[in-house]
Amino acid sequence: MTLSLDYATLSDVGRVRRNNEDSAYAGPHLLLLADGMGGAAAGEVASAAAVQVIRRLDTAEIGGEDMIEALAGAVHRANERLSELVEEDPEREGMGSTVTALMFDGKQLGLAHLGDSRAYRMRDGILYQLSHDHTFVQSLVDEGRISQEEAFTHPHRNLILRVLDGRPDSDPDLEIIDVRAGDRLMLCSDGLPDYVSDEVISASMASGTPDSVVVELITHALEAGSNDNVTCVVADVVETEPASGVQPQLVGAAAELAQGSTGRGEPTVAIRTGGHGHGGGGHGGALDPEELRYAPRPPKRFPWLRRIAVLVIVLGLIGGGGWFAYSWTQKQYYVGSDGDYVAIFKGVEADLPGLNLSKVYERQALQVDKLPTYSREQVEGNIQADNLAGARSIVAELQQTAAECAAKTKPTPTPTPKPSTPPVSKPPVSKPPVTTTPVVHPSTTPTSPGSTTTPGSPDDCDGVR
Repeated sequence: MTLSLDYATLSDVGRVRRNNEDSAYAGPHLLLLADGMGGAAAGEVASAAAVQVIRRLDTAEIGGEDMIEALAGAVHRANERLSELVEEDPEREGMGSTVTALMFDGKQLGLAHLGDSRAYRMRDGILYQLSHDHTFVQSLVDEGRISQEEAFTHPHRNLILRVLDGRPDSDPDLEIIDVRAGDRLMLCSDGLPDYVSDEVISASMASGTPDSVVVELITHALEAGSNDNVTCVVADVVETEPASGVQPQLVGAAAELAQGSTGRGEPTVAIRTGGHGHGGGGHGGALDPEELRYAPRPPKRFPWLRRIAVLVIVLGLIGGGGWFAYSWTQKQYYVGSDGDYVAIFKGVEADLPGLNLSKVYERQALQVDKLPTYSREQVEGNIQADNLAGARSIVAELQQTAAECAAKTKPTPTPTPKPSTPPVSKPPVSKPPVTTTPVVHPSTTPTSPGSTTTPGSPDDCDGVR
């Protein structure tokens, strides 16, 4: 036995809000509600975009377990659409929407839920909540820290933990739910359950038609002082042809944006081509549902121009950073060798393909070979200086070292011997023999302490050529 849905939907902007950020859709195979959030009119854009994408599941071609896969894919595509809208207009950053959808194949339901909107089923006079709130307060109830009664009046009951917001972690709850004739289904935004108790909701759903129930539920919310938009979708599971017909109904922000409406307006009601008067007495029956299915999207505001501007900024930052780094290198100095001579270099020594970061600034008359080994190795390995004056000071010290080594290694001239005078012969004089004591001369001549050098030290002039 194939069952049908007899449905009605209604949305009211409420007594406080200026814009309706709720969107809802009801069709023969899909009941859908989205509650948008975000400043700068982004909430209605988010909920309308979500409904425009997911409502395409209103088809008889998908059934059974395939409904779960179809719902997951549709929510994922809606999430991508929100991401695109934020990219087109960065002012929409932070917008999001709840999503609660019931897909119907004539035998069972597929549920997709994300956020704090709700799905209910009334069976045999008992009201049961099908969805699970993704809120901070509900997490406290789940942990047993507060009761369900305390959650109803908790100051943070509207703090949502999971929502459709264009980010990759927006995964919905998915579930297959049994259904039978006589069941009554209801979707609503949080503007209803936050102000109306389950007992009142149950009493309102116990009797009447779907049209009268949505009106009564929204009236209860407004009379209870709800300061939010209020939207309801009610559907009866029937064995006969639905009294509401099979035309889709679109309400809230999705319908208003499709019609080009802006600002505050009257409650948005069901859109029909039929004339039975159901759905809250709405008008606009001449509208084509297929035209609403592909409602105009908000115009793109020069996205290519923003991309070019971002690219220019990035390239400017890279170029500025590169120029700053190059300018810093050209303020550095070091002493090194330029061929056979000592030179002062400007820049830093670095091997970058196609880029030379140093050049000879001053070539000195001092030859590298005139330095001792220690100093020569320092020069060939480059001696860093704090600035140009420091580099010139290093060169002066090297010149002094070379001069000292040149003085030490200069040969001492040997005196020329004078011509000897021939000796004058004298008669020999006899003298007693004299005993002489041999004098031992040291093999080395001691040097003064100040003249001692240590080979390999900076003062050693070894290696001067």
